[in-house]
Amino acid sequence: MLVHTTRFGNLEVKQDDVIIFPQGLIGFEANRHWLIVADPENSDVAWLQAVAQAQVALPLVSPRKYAPDYRLSLPQRQLSPLKVRSTDKIFVLTVVSKSGKTLTTNLRSPIVINLTQRLACQVISTEPLPLAMPINLDSATPLRIAA
Repeated sequence: MLVHTTRFGNLEVKQDDVIIFPQGLIGFEANRHWLIVADPENSDVAWLQAVAQAQVALPLVSPRKYAPDYRLSLPQRQLSPLKVRSTDKIFVLTVVSKSGKTLTTNLRSPIVINLTQRLACQVISTEPLPLAMPINLDSATPLRIAA
């Protein structure tokens, strides 16, 4: 299938590449189908690209790269949409935002992806984690994010 994007051009993907967010994402509740696309200029960043909206792509990072002691404690009900089995591959990623000239990531509302089942959800932790932790991406090329 062909997915049109404004950031990456046209992407030829398989249906198995699509990750489904049964409940959508905060601010993007209507978008349920997404792709994870590697950033060609920065290996620390992946992009969550909406399948139905070419202009919607969110930069993601591994929170442990910037907060090595990052731990997430969640009630099981928040993870129930992921249908997690003991053998599934689970990833936790956080969204990168731009505040002035500073890049930040939200550790309190990460995205949890069950890569095996191709299901994901954004969760909200009650832990006292930063909503906007400053990060410094390792790259000679600056990350282009709409402010």
